[in-house]
Amino acid sequence: MAVDPLIELRDVNKYYGRLHVLKDVSLTVGRGEVVVVIGPSGSGKSTLCRAVNRLETIESGRITVGGRDLPEEGKALARLRTEVGMVFQSFNLFAHRTVLDNVSLAPVKVRRRSRADADRRSRELLDRVGLADQADKYPAQLSGGQQQRVAIARALAMDPEVLLFDEPTSALDPEMINEVLEVMRQLARDGMTMVVVTHEMGFARSAAHRVVFMADGRVIEDRAPEEFFTSPRSERARDFLSKILTH
Repeated sequence: MAVDPLIELRDVNKYYGRLHVLKDVSLTVGRGEVVVVIGPSGSGKSTLCRAVNRLETIESGRITVGGRDLPEEGKALARLRTEVGMVFQSFNLFAHRTVLDNVSLAPVKVRRRSRADADRRSRELLDRVGLADQADKYPAQLSGGQQQRVAIARALAMDPEVLLFDEPTSALDPEMINEVLEVMRQLARDGMTMVVVTHEMGFARSAAHRVVFMADGRVIEDRAPEEFFTSPRSERARDFLSKILTH
């Protein structure tokens, strides 16, 4: 059990119409922990990730961040989203704004920072993700891997307590995946609390404190990476690993 729980899900259920996509899901993420969520397509991984900052509403159960229930809407929800940053599969950058503007915009608008302060911090973050020299370019001038690193810098600019990653490398060409994962590994080493939905097993193995394996809307296993990858307990996990680790 995590010593200092930052995110807690208790008996969470989610439906799309009649489709039951999250079934009594319970999960705790401790402060400073990196939890990687894996599983077959359609297992509920992305829905779980999106429920944590209320991009998806839930039908029943309880989700708390920092001991507080997720707010319904309005200012409290906006505030929650500054604490719980999110990096999506598609980079969602503003095409008509420079890289620097993309990173600085929310701190100025939401955190009410001065433009000079926000830009200074943004340049530090761009340096941190290896893009200090790209600040004045537009997203279309960057590779997919660079755009995703800008998206990570943009999420960090709000000084979130936790970062959620929803398949951050699945839209990238293979040669760009590692540059994004390396930034994520560095964040993990720096102690950032992270929930990462991914198909990248190498990352799960090397950077995660825990691997959560989902299938059919349920958490089937929640274990240390080495234990999970060397001796999965469930038939579903064994089957999943045999398919993805052999090719």
